[in-house]
Amino acid sequence: MMIPESDLLENGLLIVTGSNLRAERADRPLAYRLKSTIESVFDTQSDHHTVVVMSDLWYLNTVSLQSLPMISVGGPGINAASAYLCKRLPNALLIDGVLAIQMDVHRDDLRASVWGSNHEHTISALDIFIEKGYLHRFLGAMALRQF
Repeated sequence: MMIPESDLLENGLLIVTGSNLRAERADRPLAYRLKSTIESVFDTQSDHHTVVVMSDLWYLNTVSLQSLPMISVGGPGINAASAYLCKRLPNALLIDGVLAIQMDVHRDDLRASVWGSNHEHTISALDIFIEKGYLHRFLGAMALRQF
């Protein structure tokens, strides 16, 4: 299904993964799990948002997409978006050498990065992001934003 660009730019939420083979095999399925979780939340709120999983290269090379809310999944070593955000977003949760959830908990910046030092730790980071309220905070900040 082709999503009209105007619909995406008006109410889009991006989930960005790396574009190398390791990211495609490991992180993209996690991104689709996150997408499904987010869409379930939106369904219960009767909220209409377009959630799209895309590659880091597409995101970083398309200026119009960079103003949209975005969650990057996968570590800076395999996801260029996570590498870009690594020094630009504060740590909401950091277990040194294991996993990181980076986001602005004050809700001014609608970008987040969720990753671990390996695939299992990335799974743990995503589970924590969803189950411990970080995703809820992120989506709450999105709801306050004027599109």
